[in-house]
Amino acid sequence: ADLSRRQWLFAFSLVTSLFFTWGFAYGLLDVLNSHFQTIFGIGKTQSTLLQLAYFGAYLVYAPIASIFMERYGYKKGIHMGLTLYSLGAIFFWPSAKFRSYGGFVGCTFVIGCGLSCLEVAANSYISVLGSPKYAAARLNFSQGFQGVASFAGPMIASKWFFTGKNATSLDTVQWVYLAVAGLGAVLNVLFYFCKLPEITQDALAQEMHDVGLTNDKEPFWRQYRCIFGWVAQTAYVGAQVAVASLAVNFLSEQGVGIDKPLASQLFSYCQITFTVGRFLGVIMLNWFDPALLLSIYALGCCAFSLGVSYAPGKAGVGCLFALFFFESICYPVIFTIATKSLGRHTKKGSGLIVMGVGGGAWFPPAAGHIADTDTTAHSYMVPFAGYVAMGIYAVGIVIDQSRKGGFRFRTVDEIEQKRAQIEKEKAKIAGSETDLDKKGSEEYVESVSV
Repeated sequence: ADLSRRQWLFAFSLVTSLFFTWGFAYGLLDVLNSHFQTIFGIGKTQSTLLQLAYFGAYLVYAPIASIFMERYGYKKGIHMGLTLYSLGAIFFWPSAKFRSYGGFVGCTFVIGCGLSCLEVAANSYISVLGSPKYAAARLNFSQGFQGVASFAGPMIASKWFFTGKNATSLDTVQWVYLAVAGLGAVLNVLFYFCKLPEITQDALAQEMHDVGLTNDKEPFWRQYRCIFGWVAQTAYVGAQVAVASLAVNFLSEQGVGIDKPLASQLFSYCQITFTVGRFLGVIMLNWFDPALLLSIYALGCCAFSLGVSYAPGKAGVGCLFALFFFESICYPVIFTIATKSLGRHTKKGSGLIVMGVGGGAWFPPAAGHIADTDTTAHSYMVPFAGYVAMGIYAVGIVIDQSRKGGFRFRTVDEIEQKRAQIEKEKAKIAGSETDLDKKGSEEYVESVSV
């Protein structure tokens, strides 16, 4: 409420640009997974060490990032994240030069630390930068640009990583990541010279307390919506990463004439489907309750992950595309539901939910093991388990909301709703007092007349 429209738009746009940076890095990661199997002669399970390093970094560094931002604010947290992001990308160069798979894993860990810091800052900032009613829609819109970058990565890889002599070379990898490091450095400079309004936890808490919402006065460990949200986010991200990390292998093994270059290209189309779904989600989340919509999408994820596992040929490929669509809104919606009305716990809660991205560290190795010992298609039963856990959380939130305030289809701003109730009660009391004054005056007139 303290920001002008111009200040709000500027802050929103600048922070949204961060989503593109990690979307690009994430999109490249899944293609590198398959590329390194060829370059280093490693199996599917060992290749998922990249995912283990990238998402394990979230598990390690997200709590550190949240503590840092509680003390120093969002802007300094963004600077720290972009610095680590650029350093990790730069060191891809010597790793490629000396053909060190361990070096790539280490650099990926550093990039993951930087991105976990950026996610704590950006997701939280976008969520609280405006009305809680549209928090899920705002975050879906911003994260839509992550989706744009996610399909740009595989598209570049399909052209440069898997064609001609590049199919057995690391030369292009080092140049791409040098450009990624440059992007991080440019953004760091832009944020340094730009004024980014700080949103304090005290201000968020006061806004809640003014309308009688005091659940943040409980200790953090009793913020159950957030705690269980972390479990749901861990399960969902693990499932999403497992799906993506083996998508190229799955597509090329379906027996319908898809080789690895084409599979990489189709994977980028899967990411386009994901991105379109996310922008469509922005429209729906302006109208429908986020928890209800998440429940429906979780059901779709469960159904189509089973389809990928057991549907043959082109039907399995179609189920994979549908699965990417239903994944689209899940991450930002879980984040906004879990961090809603946390008040003074907002940054700590954001750190915990981003820490849930660490689920991507252990789902892919489990799926990779099944892919190595059985089939890639059957490995999609691992993400199915994650979607079930997410669905339980979503349905649980719907039930909890219904128990406290009745079932709802539409999204609501609880703070505005409470404020309206307070104003209505004040008006009612004022009306009652007026009636009493009027009645008293009439009685006085009657007594004088007598």
